[in-house]
Amino acid sequence: MNMQRTPAPKKAKQLAKHLRKERPDYNYLKSVFRHLRTELEVEVPKAQKKLPNIPTEEEIKRYYDAVWQARNVQDMVIIKTLLYTGVRVSELVNIKIEDVDFQRCQIRINDGKGGKDKIVPFPVSFKEVLAMHVDQMSQKKATYLFESSWKRKYSTRGIHKILAKYAEAAGLSKPISPHQLRHFLLTWLKKQGIDDALIQPYSGHSSRQSLEVYSRLSIGEAQEIYEQAMLKFPV
Repeated sequence: MNMQRTPAPKKAKQLAKHLRKERPDYNYLKSVFRHLRTELEVEVPKAQKKLPNIPTEEEIKRYYDAVWQARNVQDMVIIKTLLYTGVRVSELVNIKIEDVDFQRCQIRINDGKGGKDKIVPFPVSFKEVLAMHVDQMSQKKATYLFESSWKRKYSTRGIHKILAKYAEAAGLSKPISPHQLRHFLLTWLKKQGIDDALIQPYSGHSSRQSLEVYSRLSIGEAQEIYEQAMLKFPV
């Protein structure tokens, strides 16, 4: 049987009558109602996370065509690294040349989000272009995989600006961020039917269930499935 609730304005007046003698200020009322929620076992609803606006395959193709037309090799390698590995922009700018393993087609991410280290793969088809870029950077005695002409690693803001100019050149209605490229890859892999347990180590998302499954698999197996899927990648 549902009990009829007292209208909120009337209930507020009743509560005010009891609280007025306390001469409450904002912080006091905030504390009272926090404890009141606890006493009444009222849960505070969590705000739903807003999903990023993920580009379509057609938009990604148009976007990369603009990158290709510019013929800026370093920009090309930056964008392909983001697309193929799904690393966060904060992780990208901290990749050192020594972190790239061409034998295994992997990049080690040190001290990523949450202070976690991880290994991300890149496709065999990307190996030659990435190797040529690394050779050029090594000749310049660079430390990081991506450095400016002043021998300084790129800032996250600098990477955002690079991506934004190609979105404009491609005639896209909205700029494309590193975060969107990351989610495009992870969503695309999911659409290929790849198990969450195989995607999780590359995404860096903590999922106990995925980790339990992944613990029974080798990274070699995960990368083999990744490589097969990336043969169909739009870029």
